[in-house]
Amino acid sequence: MNLLLERLGEYKPETEETPQRVLDFFEEVREEFLRRVPGDALDRKHEPVAKTQLEDLIEQIARAKIGKVPSLSLQKAVKELKDDILGYGPITDFINDPDVEEIEVNRYDQIWIEKGGKNMFCPDVKFQNEEHLMRIIHRIVDGSGRRIDESSPMVDGHMPDGSRFNAVLPPIVADGACLTIRKFKKKLSAEKLIENGTISRRHLPFLQACVKARLNIMVTGGASTGKTNFLNFLSTFIDPTERIIVIEDTRELDIKQPNVVRLETRLPTAEGKGTVTIRDLVINSLRMRPDRIIVGEVRGGEAYDMLQAMNTGHDGSMTTGHANSPEDMLTRLESMVLMAESMNIAAIAHQIAAALDLIIHMHKFEDGSRKVVRIAQVLGVDNGRVQTKDLFRFKRDYSCPGAQGTLEKVEAPEGEIAEKIRYYGGLKYL
Repeated sequence: MNLLLERLGEYKPETEETPQRVLDFFEEVREEFLRRVPGDALDRKHEPVAKTQLEDLIEQIARAKIGKVPSLSLQKAVKELKDDILGYGPITDFINDPDVEEIEVNRYDQIWIEKGGKNMFCPDVKFQNEEHLMRIIHRIVDGSGRRIDESSPMVDGHMPDGSRFNAVLPPIVADGACLTIRKFKKKLSAEKLIENGTISRRHLPFLQACVKARLNIMVTGGASTGKTNFLNFLSTFIDPTERIIVIEDTRELDIKQPNVVRLETRLPTAEGKGTVTIRDLVINSLRMRPDRIIVGEVRGGEAYDMLQAMNTGHDGSMTTGHANSPEDMLTRLESMVLMAESMNIAAIAHQIAAALDLIIHMHKFEDGSRKVVRIAQVLGVDNGRVQTKDLFRFKRDYSCPGAQGTLEKVEAPEGEIAEKIRYYGGLKYL
């Protein structure tokens, strides 16, 4: 009878469906699940058998309660519940999608993703409310061993799959909690970099020779230009017997060499003690008999210690830095060193010139492609400034669609660096 009346447009359900009723349903299922789940089962949710058992329990509870919200699809509700309880809420599919490069939660109801190098707004994907977003943020942060609260409203860390996250809480951010997740693809092979247009095949012998010749290399560029991936790629040319100390704020590098020690910074405890900085780790690494030191990124006073390491027998060290050009990076390095030590600019310039051999600069184009656009040799100091010269520069072909062009030779390397590169076969193809 009710079905007939509904078709005639005269039936009114006894209880009106509201968004709050749907939220109450999800909360009821979640609370009963937490009451019934075995004590350590959630800790084993990544194990296939345990995950299946937990999903079955969620579906069983949801099936028993779905009658309270007749308009809700059981299949859709069960998926959302599984994502919410065992995953990361509405962004779970994005995290599992290998083509999504970045997830940007500007607010609980404003989610963007980066895919194929381009940002896209996802209006149909949102958290239920601010509390829902906060619950997921705490789950991510707690899983990384870090903390976030009113006294520490900003945090960086990495997730079990290696993705890097950054979370910020009010009042630091005005419109509600903000979450950014940077996903890192598996280390790109030379073939993949060539296919993507990041570098051409004819430049590989040169880069390989630079690494084997133990040049000190810095990879520079703006945010999301592929610096970390390119540093991963360069590390594949390192002799597997060499001892590498990798130092990072948050783990991003994926160095696959066999003789590797990884060091990470540590945030202060709730009592404000126990902080371990990048600079602390660089200083300590010098006592660990490294053949090479790789610092994920220099952004502060640790630049001074990195330069000292490069100048005291740890040739072949590598790092990355944010900058718009190699020249800008040199200026930034001077500022970073001044953060750590009281030195005159001339002395700092000589330290930089003596430490760095090569700067590889990367750029992200409007079509989303990432390319090496400059390779510069660091020369000496002239008039108090560190001098560089371009060995290669990207020449763009504006007559073609997209960021088409070639990385063309400008000048040959000079000095001892040229002899080292030539010895390892890096100049044969030029």
